[in-house]
Amino acid sequence: MVIDNDSNHTTAFTVSIDYKPNGGTGISAEERASCCRALTNPNVGANDFARPGHIFPLVSKQGGVLMRSGHTEAAVDLCWLTGLAPVGVISELMNDDGSVMKGSQVREFAARHALKHVTIADIIGFRQAREKLVERISSVTADSPIGPLQGYSYRTPFDPIHHVAYVYGGIGDGKNVLTRFYKPNIIRDMFSGEAQAKMNVVLQRFKDNGGGVLIYLRDGAAGVPLEPLLPSSSSEEHRNRQWREIGVGAQILRDLGITSIRHLTSSTHHFKGLAGFGIEIIRSEQL
Repeated sequence: MVIDNDSNHTTAFTVSIDYKPNGGTGISAEERASCCRALTNPNVGANDFARPGHIFPLVSKQGGVLMRSGHTEAAVDLCWLTGLAPVGVISELMNDDGSVMKGSQVREFAARHALKHVTIADIIGFRQAREKLVERISSVTADSPIGPLQGYSYRTPFDPIHHVAYVYGGIGDGKNVLTRFYKPNIIRDMFSGEAQAKMNVVLQRFKDNGGGVLIYLRDGAAGVPLEPLLPSSSSEEHRNRQWREIGVGAQILRDLGITSIRHLTSSTHHFKGLAGFGIEIIRSEQL
């Protein structure tokens, strides 16, 4: 690893190498491919490589794309998901003018050459929907204006942030459960009485219904930054919000044995992505 990594995307560069047995300069495509194959060979050691060289090894972050949504992590995750050695080769696609292909240009290139096209977001979604990424770590009974709530604390594998599910009146067979997702907002919660008033309405709906589940989602889940005070329109921020609001919440619901919900909401956002995590939304109900 380099001593001080100040690259724009914190890509974990190491020292460039060539494979010594090739015997050449290492610059040809054949020699570079041979060097990459040697990196996957468990019988090849450090002394078999010359430094510096023409291949730049990178180190994938533990947790893969769920911790860093980079090409390095995506390549290693693809290998891991297909049961192969966790070593991949990545390369930029270039336009004729020397610029790097982006988005639609990559899709067009894949279609033109009959290649499969997978995005980092696709890999993230695939893993989130199939891996258990929350762990129940404790339970507690909490008093509320409508009576006792059974609370369950959860964390993700890659950071210490805890999320909480509060259950009122039991879950039964896990179907058609009245559910409210809640994200804290420090300014709203500390200086506005609106948040408490809305929570009282939620609890009363639970009581009238005979049961309900409140999913309390905190910022800082795996790969998720703190909630910005101002909304962002970037696709990366949108994906992060989707994971925080949908991925973690859905996995908590699944751990509780819930398979379908009536979503209690005060907005027009209907959490359609929950279906991808095995949670059916019977309907959305306005507060």
